[in-house]
Amino acid sequence: QVQLVESGGGLVQAGGSLRLSCATSGSIFHIYAMGWYRQVPGNQRELVAVKSSGGTTDYADSVKGRFTISRDNAENTAYLQMNSLKPEDTAVYYCNVRGLNYYTHDAEEYWGQGTQVTVSS
Repeated sequence: QVQLVESGGGLVQAGGSLRLSCATSGSIFHIYAMGWYRQVPGNQRELVAVKSSGGTTDYADSVKGRFTISRDNAENTAYLQMNSLKPEDTAVYYCNVRGLNYYTHDAEEYWGQGTQVTVSS
């Protein structure tokens, strides 16, 4: 059973910083991408940042230059450093992992439970 545990969310003033962490437990044969999504009530979940096992990164235009995704491949942990936060960054942030099932090698996708980030103006 693969589980993702997120931490680091909270309340911060505009212009401040937060660092989110996503720790993976359980057996995954191979992780080929780890990423962060966010969702505001009434809206669809949107991609914030993703990093492949090869190091390729992709960011939403709205966070480029402010957010940085990183991975500790040995620990299967992902981080999202968020700087210069804006009120519009307020959302529930979800960790996402795409990889291969340890036993079947089928492609699977896993989600964390979400962590609230609130940016006050």
